[in-house]
Amino acid sequence: MTATVPERPVGRIRPVRPVNVLVGIDPVAVRPALDGTARAAHHAIRHAVFVAEQGLFDGSDLDAHDARDDVVHVLATHQGRPAGTVRLYPTGPGEWLGDRLAVLPEFRAAAIGGPLVRFAVETAGARDGQRMHAHVQIANERFFHRLGWTTAGEVETYVGTPHVPMTIALHSPTTEWLAGPRQPLRPR
Repeated sequence: MTATVPERPVGRIRPVRPVNVLVGIDPVAVRPALDGTARAAHHAIRHAVFVAEQGLFDGSDLDAHDARDDVVHVLATHQGRPAGTVRLYPTGPGEWLGDRLAVLPEFRAAAIGGPLVRFAVETAGARDGQRMHAHVQIANERFFHRLGWTTAGEVETYVGTPHVPMTIALHSPTTEWLAGPRQPLRPR
């Protein structure tokens, strides 16, 4: 018994919508915002989240830290599109602060926050940091716990919103390229 395959009618082939499948490629890239374009995207995301969406700041969230030379402004992209940010800077010998973690609403289901936080932790560790601190909105406390952070005090109010102080021990990363060239320690 043989089966017969019906012939397809000859005619026009209907196009199929393209499928964006990135097999084996992480669609999220996290890097320091070093050039003007990346820095503008970094600040635009912060403005969209902290000023426009959450209303935490009136007009702008920029402050004196943004002008410091030792501040690391970080930009995360998803498939090449700016999606999230974080800012980090040293606060004393071996101590770093991470702040202004923001992910645009349309990317919040795309797992952007974890890579941003891990990048900040690795970068501070690569720059001889021993401990990193953050003031986290209460809704994000559990997220930070899953990333290895611990709660470091009672709820406090920052820009009119309850935040939880959190901390994590830092280690030198396996990816030394994050640190850039080592600078010799200068006596103070």
